[in-house]
Amino acid sequence: MGDTARWEGALGTVPGILRTDLRPGRRDPLPRHRYLSWLPHAHAVLFCVLVGLWGQAVYEDTMQPATGAVSLLVVLLGAAPVIALTRPAAAWWLSTAALLLTATLTAPVFGTSWPWSAPSILLHSLVQLLLSLRVRPVAAAAALGATLLTGVGGLLPLTVPHPPSLLFGAVSFTTVTVVGCSLRATRVSRTRLVRQEELTAGERARRALLEERGRIARELHDVVAHHMSVISIQAQVAPHLVDDPSPELRENLAGIRQNAVDALTELRRVLGVLRGDGAPGDAAAGVRHAPQPTLDRLGELLANVRAAGLDVTAETRGEVRPLSPGAELSAYRIVQEALSNVMRHAPGARASVAVHYHRDGLTVRITNTAPVRRSGPVAADRAREPGHGLLGMRERTAMLGGELAAGPTPDGGWDVTATLPAPLPLDGLTKDGS
Repeated sequence: MGDTARWEGALGTVPGILRTDLRPGRRDPLPRHRYLSWLPHAHAVLFCVLVGLWGQAVYEDTMQPATGAVSLLVVLLGAAPVIALTRPAAAWWLSTAALLLTATLTAPVFGTSWPWSAPSILLHSLVQLLLSLRVRPVAAAAALGATLLTGVGGLLPLTVPHPPSLLFGAVSFTTVTVVGCSLRATRVSRTRLVRQEELTAGERARRALLEERGRIARELHDVVAHHMSVISIQAQVAPHLVDDPSPELRENLAGIRQNAVDALTELRRVLGVLRGDGAPGDAAAGVRHAPQPTLDRLGELLANVRAAGLDVTAETRGEVRPLSPGAELSAYRIVQEALSNVMRHAPGARASVAVHYHRDGLTVRITNTAPVRRSGPVAADRAREPGHGLLGMRERTAMLGGELAAGPTPDGGWDVTATLPAPLPLDGLTKDGS
C-alpha cells in the first residue's frame, strides 16, 4: 500500500517536471569549463558549422538541387545545438520539428519512410546530449521518447522500405541521453557534496565557538565564585573587628553574607551544568576545580613548554601590577594557546613571549620563527580544520574589549599580539601623569 502511494505520488509530479524542464522559454546557459573556459563552446559551434555544411551537401547531391525549404531546415538543424548552449529545451523543440519537416519534404524524393541523414543524426544527438545535461532524467527520457516516436511513425505503412539510419539514429539518441543523464547525476551529487561540506564546516565552526565560549564561561565562573566566597567570609568576620557593632551594622553585614551565599549557591548550580561534559573521576574533578592560572604562573608555563622541546624566551616590560582576574586569566590562556600552536604547527621553531604593562592595560605578544621541518600529515589535517586556538584568543580578547592581531611574519613565522584594556586607577598615577 505504501509503495503504491509512493509510485502514484512520483507519477503525479511528472507533468509538472515536463512543463518546467521542457518549456521552450526556459533559459539555462551551459557554464564555462573550469580549465578550458569557453573553448568547448567554440568547438561546439565549429562542429555545428562543419556538420551543417556536410548535411547541405548531402541533400544537394541527392535532390539535385535541394529546395529552399530543405536548405532552411538544414540551417535550423545546424543552429539548434548552438541555441542549446543557452536554451536547451527550445533547441530540442526546434531540432525535433526540423527533423520531422525534413522527413516530410524529402520522403517523396528518397522513396523511403524516414530519411534520417547522418548529419541530422549527429546534430540532433548533440542537442539531445546538451538537453540531458541540464534537465532532470524524467524530462530527458520524455524528450528521447518523443524523438523516437516521430521516427517510429515513419515506419507506417510497413510496406514502404526504411533505411538503416533509423536504427542508427535510435541507438545514437539513446546513448547520448544515458551519458548526459549520468554526467548530470555526477555533477548534482558533487554539488550536493560541496554544499554539505560547507554546511558541515560552518556547523563545526559554530560548535567550536560554542565550546570555546563554554570553556571561557567555566573559567570566569570559577573566578567569580572565588570572589563571592571572599565576600561571604569578610561579611561574616567584619562584626568581630568592630567593638560593640550596632544592630543595623550586624543586620546589613548578615544580609550581605546571605546574598553572597545565595549567589554562590546559584553560581555553583550553573557551574555544574557547564561542567556536565567533563570526564568523570576524582582526578578529573581535581583538575576542573583547580584554581584558575594567572600571569604569576607564566614562568611555570614556559618551563613546561621548554621541557616539551620548544625553545622559548620571555621578556617583561613596564611595572608589573595585579590586573583583574579576567584579564590575568585571559592573558595566561592567550600565551598558552599561542605556544601550543607553535609546538603543533611549527616544529623546530623558536618562540618569544613579550609581556608589556602600560598605562592603558597589558599587551601580550607571542612570535615564532619559521618551522624547521614540516608538520606531519595528521597535524597538517588538523591545521586545516577550524581549531580552538585563534578562536579562543579572539573570544577572550573581545570579551574584555581588547584587540587581537594574528598573522604570518615576513620570515615565514607567526605573530600573535593581544592588547587587553586594564587602565591604572587614578590614585595609581604618578606626579608626571605616567
